[in-house]
Amino acid sequence: MMLPTLIKQALAASTLHFLLAQAQLSGSVGPTTSSAAKAAVKVCNIMDYGGEASATADNGAAITAAWNACKSGGQVYIPAGDYGLATWLELKNGKGVSINLEGVIYRTGSGGGNMIFVRDSSDFEFYSANAQGAVQGYGYEFHKDNTYGPRILRLYKCTNFSVHDIALVDSPAFHVSLDTCDSGEIYNMVIRGGNRGGLDGIDLWGTNIWVHDVEVTNKDECVTVKDPSSNILVEQIHCNWSGGCAMGSLASGIDIHDIEYNNVYTHHANQMYMIKSNGGNGTVSNVALNNFLGHSNAYTLDVDTAWSSMDAVAGDGIQYSNITARGWRGTCANGAQRGPVKMLCPAAVPCTSMAIDDFHVWTADGSVALHACANAYGAGSCLRAGAPTAYATTQTLTTDAGYALETTMAGELAAGLGLTASIAIPTIPASFFPGVPPRSAVLSSSTSAAKRTRVRGARGPVQTAW
Repeated sequence: MMLPTLIKQALAASTLHFLLAQAQLSGSVGPTTSSAAKAAVKVCNIMDYGGEASATADNGAAITAAWNACKSGGQVYIPAGDYGLATWLELKNGKGVSINLEGVIYRTGSGGGNMIFVRDSSDFEFYSANAQGAVQGYGYEFHKDNTYGPRILRLYKCTNFSVHDIALVDSPAFHVSLDTCDSGEIYNMVIRGGNRGGLDGIDLWGTNIWVHDVEVTNKDECVTVKDPSSNILVEQIHCNWSGGCAMGSLASGIDIHDIEYNNVYTHHANQMYMIKSNGGNGTVSNVALNNFLGHSNAYTLDVDTAWSSMDAVAGDGIQYSNITARGWRGTCANGAQRGPVKMLCPAAVPCTSMAIDDFHVWTADGSVALHACANAYGAGSCLRAGAPTAYATTQTLTTDAGYALETTMAGELAAGLGLTASIAIPTIPASFFPGVPPRSAVLSSSTSAAKRTRVRGARGPVQTAW
């Protein structure tokens, strides 16, 4: 099959001058006014709107009423205590509004959909000023019968927002979905889900979003980018017995670019990072995957353009270009069965300007590690430079110096969490990546929320180069 002229030109250029991928945010992220400024306008305590501090009560109407009273400017306040939720929340058209959750919300309803759905809102903040706020989904009540229920949190068409210093626990389905959102920030969060597929940690699609200092436990996606997305920065993530981070599944009309992951620690996952598609069309470009550490993972770096877990989509394939994996350390479970590098691209639409650099991942079992590449062009590992000729190759490593981790992550779980009993609400940890403090200190009752939010909202674009 003849290759398009642009692909030939890209491949030729990659042999002359190769640049590692880099990405950045495209502007400020987070709320545009501080939580203190919102509270100075108005405070809507749910107890004044019929709220009841009982884990078995239904506080849906009270929270909704408080939102409607404050959604044009103010703070919805949920004090310390236990609050049941049987009626799901659809909170919309907010502007200059925050929700301060200092207690724990417990799912008592049995419907599907989204427990907390925030839509069409701007300058919005959902947080816990004492870092003790949590949502308990009691997903095990569904999972023990092999069924699913509602997501915990979904944001739709929200701009200049943040979600932080909250624990989301045992969701009946996905924990967090960011759908078509812009200029947001997710940070200082713990997500604890059962050891089962379909319980994604954070799924996001949108533009100019920063996710950092997050711990995820589940057996599916840790922090995953969906289509369409651009200018996404993900860093300081602990996939603590999780499925691992990913991009996809990707189908037709794909438009993803300027994506950067930094400082991701993963153990006992399906993969450290996976890009998954099967046919389709569109483009994925300028993706930087930096400083991934971990151990005991099945796959490590896995670019699979014929992913068998999704039905094939019409099209020759997605054009992947300028994707870099740099500074990886640790072990995979079995380097012969599932090698550390798997970069398999279609012959009709080869991957171009790829790079694998400073990559040292060895096998925990056995004495060899296999790197597999097909139709992937660039530099490093089994990638091929030169003319665009279809190829498939396997590189066999019998040793890899420098793979050892200097330190493991504090708080590693010894096993995945069960599906037949309630999962405990955790404390937000002091770190989400070995030896690195959070970008913003975890909140407490003595933290200056006004100062913190003002700093977050003023944050400009991230400039990162290597």
